[in-house]
Formats: sequence, C-alpha cells, structure tokens
Amino acid sequence: MSKRKRFIVTSIILSLGFVGIQFLPSQYRFVSIGFLGTLTLILFFWSLREGLGLNMTLVTLTLPIIFTLGVGFFWFLLPANALARIPIVVFYGFGIYALCLTTNIYTVSAIRTIALLRAARGVGFILTLLSFFLIFDTILSLKWPIYFYALISVLTSFPLFFHGFWTIELSKSFSIRTGRFSLVASVIMGEIAIALFFWPTSIVVGSLFLTVTAYILLGLGQAELEGRLFSQTVREYLLIGLAVFIGMFFVTRWGG
Repeated sequence: MSKRKRFIVTSIILSLGFVGIQFLPSQYRFVSIGFLGTLTLILFFWSLREGLGLNMTLVTLTLPIIFTLGVGFFWFLLPANALARIPIVVFYGFGIYALCLTTNIYTVSAIRTIALLRAARGVGFILTLLSFFLIFDTILSLKWPIYFYALISVLTSFPLFFHGFWTIELSKSFSIRTGRFSLVASVIMGEIAIALFFWPTSIVVGSLFLTVTAYILLGLGQAELEGRLFSQTVREYLLIGLAVFIGMFFVTRWGG
C-alpha cells in the first residue's frame, strides 16, 4: 500500500474512532480518548515506518498524539448533539491527514533536504498552536488545584515545544540546545498559567492568551535556531503579545 493510501486510511479510521466514542457511556470517556491516542501512535508509525528509526525521528509522532488528545478532550466539552460534533470530526480528519503529510516531510527531510520543508513547518506550526489551544482549554475547564494545574501546563507544553523546535534542526540525535529551549519555554508557560489562575478571565480568553504566549515563545525559539532572531523579529512578537494582553485586560470582568 502506498504512503498516500496509508495516510487516507489513518485519517478515516481515527475520524471514525471519534464517531464511535460518542456511543460509549460517559464513564469511559477518558479511557476512550487514551485508546484513540494509542491508536494514533500505532497508525502513524505504520504510515511513516520507512522514515522512522530508533532515533529522534520518533519525535514526529508527538504532535499527532497530542492533537488527538486535545481534540478528544475538547470533544467532551461540546454540546451532545450532531450539529456541534460533526464539524469537529471533519476538522479532525483533515487535521490528521495534514499531519500525515507534514510528518512524512519531516522524516524525509531528516535524511535529505526537500523543497516542501518550509511549507510543512508552516502547517506544523499552525497545528501545534491549535493543539496548545485545545489542551489549555481543557486544562482551564477542569478547575484543578493550582499546583496540579501548573505541573500539567508544563508537562503538556514541553513535548509540543520540543517537537516545534526539533522541526528546525531535524537532527537524528538528541540536541541539548533544543531540550533547553523547550524546558525554558515550558516553565514560562507554567508560570503564566499560574498567573492566569488568579486572573478573572473566561476559559476561552485564557486559552487564547496561553496560545499566543506559545506562539511567541515558539516563534522566537525557531528564529533563534534558524539564526534569524533579529531585533525587529523580537519587537514584532512582543508587540503581538502586548496587544493580546491589553485586549485580555479590557475584556476581563473585574467586577465579578
């Protein structure tokens, strides 16, 4: 079976998986999402097996798994009707297919440079930010204690940052620099998440602010890894962050 056919099969099976879990009892919702995450790992490994090895190319499997988990947890926050959930299934199916294509480009580019790499990085960047939003929307919705909330924020951010930074270097061996960048960015995300814990903002606004923070950190880190971190680049990212912060400040209902 060709790679493209495997990508289509992977997208269809995982999309049908989301349809199937709708018919399961509510007590099995987290187990079913965990199963879909495992199934995502298996199907992507099968789809990309020619380009994967016992090295850092396995990092390409990170984003598809987290994307599945993010959409899955967000799925249960939606109203229990078809009109709300069918678009999510369609969105997820296209997202998985796009991830199949981008991760395939990453694994090939780890061996040789190809022309589609920059486009794949752009798509991967967008899907990474979507995953950030879905994950943080779920975290903020669960109303955990602050210490657990901060820890989960750091732990979920690290693999997304590591994947995003790794796509710049595409090294088959572990890069201490990439790991350091990912750790620092994840800790910053955790600190900002703690600050938002005390901020009387809505879940959606808080998730958007954390996603914009991830956008800034990921963008600056990738620019540094590419050797393009100029003062103008830093100013542009910081201006975006400032604008979003001001917007969040004004939409916050301070009166309770």
